[in-house]
Amino acid sequence: MNLPPQLDLPALLALAATLGLASGLRLYAVVFLTGLAGRLGWVELPPGLVLLQSPMVLGGSAVLMAVEFLADKVPWVDSVWDAVHTFVRIPAGAALAYGVFGGGDAQAWALLAALAGGTLAASAHAAKASTRAAVNHSPEPFSNWALSLGGDAFVPALLWLGWAHPFWALGVVLLLALAMVGLAWALWRFIGRLWRRGRPEPQR
Repeated sequence: MNLPPQLDLPALLALAATLGLASGLRLYAVVFLTGLAGRLGWVELPPGLVLLQSPMVLGGSAVLMAVEFLADKVPWVDSVWDAVHTFVRIPAGAALAYGVFGGGDAQAWALLAALAGGTLAASAHAAKASTRAAVNHSPEPFSNWALSLGGDAFVPALLWLGWAHPFWALGVVLLLALAMVGLAWALWRFIGRLWRRGRPEPQR
């Protein structure tokens, strides 16, 4: 099996994992920052991700990143945005993870990376969407803004960790994925209780 020559296997796995997880939080920032890092020569992208550094992809992802940045700061608009992006973030996370291995003789690794990337994106997306939906029940906007800005800072930090310290990144991604699944489950139960509490009693 011939893997892409720029990175060894642990680094490629870390990159696939971080791209998958981060895509569930800020997909367009992931696409833009990864492409920009490759375009500026900060990192050497695997062949399957080189398309991200093209001017067209950089420009389109920059615009969408700005739109997402603004939408994520408005209570309830963020939840609508998350609902729509349920059908975007998960397959995109799988596609980005697949692209890490670039096809060729690494097809088996690429398929496994796609499955893992989609799963990680789904975990992150579910945790993000449920957290923001729960916070939106609060009348003050500051907790919403704090969570949004925290996500804005977390994604580039996670991408950097994936490039600079692959083994640490794999450990962090695994722990975060487990925590996010538990958080999403707990918050959806909480939201369900709020919804049932606010539902009018049936007439007898």
